[in-house]
Amino acid sequence: MSPEEQTEVTRSGTWFLYLIECLDGSIYTGITKDVEARYAAHAAGKGARYTRSHPPAKLLAMMEYADRSSASKAEYCVKQLTPTEKRHFINKLNACKSIINAGNGGI
Repeated sequence: MSPEEQTEVTRSGTWFLYLIECLDGSIYTGITKDVEARYAAHAAGKGARYTRSHPPAKLLAMMEYADRSSASKAEYCVKQLTPTEKRHFINKLNACKSIINAGNGGI
């Protein structure tokens, strides 16, 4: 994302819910305005306390929300899921994104 696009995202109030798979197989869920920077912080051991002791392996999914309140509510709902339910949720989300992208000519 270019600096101009990043500035626009920040100005627009866009927030993201993201899910990270940790090296031990657990799934961390959080919200942020900048997923790339937040993941880098987690990877550097400067993110959440949980990811300091459970280093991230990869970003599993992210979803965009109009504001912090919406992202926080979604985060709460996802955190109520069991690890198995979270994996099903991620698989369905990624399958839907693939279908949508295929319908848009892969855009």
